[in-house]
Amino acid sequence: MTATDGDMASKGPSVGSARPGYVPDAARTEADVIFRAEGITKHFGAVVALSGVDLHLDRGEVLGLVGDNGAGKSTLVKILCGFLRPDSGRIFVEGKEVTFHTVQDARAQGIETVYQDLALVPQLTVYENLFLNREITGAGRMGVLSRRRMRGLAKEYLDNINVHIPNIDAEVELLSGGQRQAIAVARATRQDAKILLLDEPLAAMGAKESALIMDLVKDLSSRGVSMIVIDHNYAHLFALCDRLNVIQQGKVTLDRPVAETSVNELTDLMVSSFRRQLEAGHLAAAED
Repeated sequence: MTATDGDMASKGPSVGSARPGYVPDAARTEADVIFRAEGITKHFGAVVALSGVDLHLDRGEVLGLVGDNGAGKSTLVKILCGFLRPDSGRIFVEGKEVTFHTVQDARAQGIETVYQDLALVPQLTVYENLFLNREITGAGRMGVLSRRRMRGLAKEYLDNINVHIPNIDAEVELLSGGQRQAIAVARATRQDAKILLLDEPLAAMGAKESALIMDLVKDLSSRGVSMIVIDHNYAHLFALCDRLNVIQQGKVTLDRPVAETSVNELTDLMVSSFRRQLEAGHLAAAED
């Protein structure tokens, strides 16, 4: 069931607030849209994982995806990053229709994913992780790493995006959770990513570490990097995002700026959906 404007008005006052500098949809044009997915459908056997999902992302926008387990969030993200192919639907990047056969195809369009497990190598240093699989070798010295240059470029890039790591020679396993997440995001953006897909970026972090990532997201957004954030924590989504999409049973049922919705509304929407699914399950069991 899609939430209507009337439903929204009945929920009472909003607790959301727009991020400074964010321009609402009404003031934007098609040229502002960097990514669009239309009619995305995906089946796994008889199971309908996604049913005609429409989604768009503006330049520099942070879009939050929220939904219960099994709602279709993970499947959608895997399609957007090229890991899965949809059964039907179309994807556009900067107005051009594209087809992703692999993750590399999505990366070629500037789409990078940072998963909750980070995909960092704990035993390698900060700068080695930043240049993982993209190492720099010395001129005329085939296979010999130019570690001094990589250290210098790593420090310069981290300083540029306001990520302050005291020692870039430190092994990543010695860093805090927030610092590791920042390194993973920095590695993705260093590869010229225009769109970041962030999976639970604040999971299991304290307030200080969360603040580091929130500041990084806002800084990247101000530089024009667009982001889709998947998170189960509503407080995280309201702190990070400009706009929210709720996915339920493979469909987008809510699409609103954070300033026009609230934690209470999202909670009511999810509880109502869960009750409907329970009732449907009980009816199906009774018919059997």
